[in-house]
Amino acid sequence: MAQTRNDGMYREIITKAVCGKGRKFSEATHKIKPAHKPSSILGCWIINHKYGAQKKGSNVEVDGSYDVNLWFSYNDNTKTEVATQTVNYTDVIPLSMQDQNVLSDDMEVFARALQQPNTLEASISENGEHVNVEVEREFVVDCIGETKMAVAVNPDGVIDEFDVEDDEFDDISDEEYEKLDPNFLHKEMDN
Repeated sequence: MAQTRNDGMYREIITKAVCGKGRKFSEATHKIKPAHKPSSILGCWIINHKYGAQKKGSNVEVDGSYDVNLWFSYNDNTKTEVATQTVNYTDVIPLSMQDQNVLSDDMEVFARALQQPNTLEASISENGEHVNVEVEREFVVDCIGETKMAVAVNPDGVIDEFDVEDDEFDDISDEEYEKLDPNFLHKEMDN
């Protein structure tokens, strides 16, 4: 923690800032049990992904769900069907960066899916009764909270380089703009 001085050269400011960050990649295997014994897998995709996040201790828990849609053939590859199953999950994401000077435990948590859940592989189990679906997903989380900062104060109240009169920066007229040579730099570099 930075030292503060009482000589008027520093001020403490309370502001909202990112006070915690985390990231996690996950893989999971789901068992899908279709109504018919599958002969082959024709496709597998994931839709309707929904999630929310909340801070719990030094972690963020992302709770979500998605639908696994499995397109398969059955009856010796003579018929097809789509089996759908909703999957619920919880990913516990440790915060790799945490500000210890947060003023309150009441933080806003923002989770973003870097990798939406998608199918890596779908395979029929050895007994042929269900399908194993391997899924990957990845999240990044930010925790926004109130924290205290110390900033230097200029005793004169102004910073010379920013204390400029507006008329020092005249706008260029349309006429002057038309006269600009777009190849000026190329001419200079060729010489």
